[in-house]
Amino acid sequence: MTNFHILTLFPEMVMQGLHTSILGRAVERKYISIEAVNIRDYTLDKHGKVDDYTYGGGAGMLMQAQPVYDAWKAVTDRIAARQAKRFCRVIYMTPQGRTFHQELAQELAQEEDLIFLCGHYEGIDERVLEEIVTDEISIGDYVLTGGELPAMVMIDAIARLVPGVLHNTDSAVTESFYDGLLEYPQYSRPEIWHDRRVPAILLSGDHAKVDAWRMEQSLARTRERRPDLYEAYCKRNGPDSKSMKKLDKKL
Repeated sequence: MTNFHILTLFPEMVMQGLHTSILGRAVERKYISIEAVNIRDYTLDKHGKVDDYTYGGGAGMLMQAQPVYDAWKAVTDRIAARQAKRFCRVIYMTPQGRTFHQELAQELAQEEDLIFLCGHYEGIDERVLEEIVTDEISIGDYVLTGGELPAMVMIDAIARLVPGVLHNTDSAVTESFYDGLLEYPQYSRPEIWHDRRVPAILLSGDHAKVDAWRMEQSLARTRERRPDLYEAYCKRNGPDSKSMKKLDKKL
């Protein structure tokens, strides 16, 4: 079971978004747990204030260290009481972090507890980041209004790799990026739609030929749409595989 703890100023936003569909069912079946911790609950300010002006001037407000630290400590104390250990990876979503990808999702899915720290305004006081954050991660080279959406994206990607979350265990191993390739095209009923037919090979019942066709399609699609991934795949697997030779002949 993987436990996701989200430190946020907007708990209702993440809880509503993450308690639906597949993840909602996974929570009900106790494959994962998701909690949102309201940072505002830990401020010492009687008005619930969690931000202040930045030293040195500049536009915007900055989240203060104290309420963030106390919210984090409350969570880690509970984890320590349950696990008899305190260490837990703390992920801060920031454009300055390393880029999130499938391999990192697989790595994080092995953790029993993950804490996500969602910033707002101009960010969070650097001192508390230095003290509690273990991983700074970005979901792309753009700026959002807060860390909640990136946290939700990451949790969705990580949670679906936790055993039991997906009904079909093959789903996670045939999707784009799992083996470094984009996923092959897929089709459903009807057999003919808008004069477009399902590829005959998929109707053949020959599973070996279907698998070979799918691999060939994944290679071709990756080569066309993501040459960077294709090049990395070639370096890992070599250019002499049967599927790649067949693709080269067609091209």
